[in-house]
Amino acid sequence: MSQSYIYILANKYLTTFYIAVTSELSKRIIEHKEGLASKFTKRYTITDLVYYEKFSEIKQAIDREKKLKNCCKEWKRNLI
Repeated sequence: MSQSYIYILANKYLTTFYIAVTSELSKRIIEHKEGLASKFTKRYTITDLVYYEKFSEIKQAIDREKKLKNCCKEWKRNLI
């Protein structure tokens, strides 16, 4: 059983967020910082890890990701 993570990245002003799931959090964050992971994060300079949660099942992480993506920006700011 492998661990899974949901994570939230933000730009330096906390005005734009990126939420995703991964099984290798530190590797994925490095990829974002190097501009290799997502066109969206590269375009909007979203590189700061501001929040993450760990799960034992990938399905739990995906379900949580979907819920977080449906939340408004203010709620996300309060979470982080």
